[in-house]
Amino acid sequence: MPDSTPPLFLVAELPAGERTVLTGEEARHAGTVRRTRAGERLALSDGTGGIAYCVVEAVRAGREPELELRVERRAVQPAPALRVTVAQALIKGDRGELAVELATEAGVDALLPWRAARCVARWDEGPRGAKALARWRGTVRSAAKQARRARVPEVGEPVDTPALAAAVRRATRALILDAGAPHSIAGTPLPESGELLVIVGPEGGIAPEETKLLVEAGAEGVRLGPSVLRASTAAAVTLGALGALTTRWEYTDSAPE
Repeated sequence: MPDSTPPLFLVAELPAGERTVLTGEEARHAGTVRRTRAGERLALSDGTGGIAYCVVEAVRAGREPELELRVERRAVQPAPALRVTVAQALIKGDRGELAVELATEAGVDALLPWRAARCVARWDEGPRGAKALARWRGTVRSAAKQARRARVPEVGEPVDTPALAAAVRRATRALILDAGAPHSIAGTPLPESGELLVIVGPEGGIAPEETKLLVEAGAEGVRLGPSVLRASTAAAVTLGALGALTTRWEYTDSAPE
C-alpha cells in the first residue's frame, strides 16, 4: 500500500510528542489481524480530523500487543464546506448496517436514524434500541477506518418525523429522495456551504402525511435517476452524485498542521 494511504487506527487523543505506544483493541488489530511489522507505516487519527503519520519501531506480541511508534509528520483532514447529513430510515436486519457503512465510505458527515411511519424495524426505547444504535456507531467507526477517513461521522439519536422536520428547518437545504419527483438531483441548485440534509425513506416509501410535513418544513423531493434504488444503497449513490456536483471532492488528501 502506498505511504500516502497507510492503514488508519483511531485513538482517543493524538500523541503530543515524537514517540507513542499503540495499545488496546487497535494494537490487537494492527499486530494480530494485520500482522504489522517494524518498519511499516500507519496513521493515527482522533476521529475529528487530526492525523499523525507514524513508522512502527517495534511490535511487542502477547495477549496485550503493543506497537512502539515514531511520529513522522502531522496533518489535518479538512472538513468539507458543504456538510452532508443523511436521515436514514430504519431498515430491518443487516441492511441498515450496510446503509450506514456505504454512506460512511461515500463521505457522509453525519447520520440521523429516522423512525419513519412505514419502517419495519423498530428501535424501541431501552436496551434493544441502545444496542441497535451502538451497532450503527460501531459500523460507522469501522467503515471510516477502512476508507482512511480521519473524520468519523456522527450518528445521532433516533428521531421521529416531527423532530426530522425541525432538522429540515435548521439545515441550509433539505432533499427528500423520491423516484417520482419531477426534478433530478443533477438539475437541483445545491448550496456551496452549510448543511445539506438528505432524507432516505424506508423500503415501503415515505407516508404521504410525512412527506407533507417535511415539505412544509422546507424539504424538496428529488430523484436520482431512472431506476429505483433500495433504501440501503440510496444514500451512498446520492453522496457519489454530490461529490461530482459540488466541491466536496475538490480537496487534497490532507493539509499540513
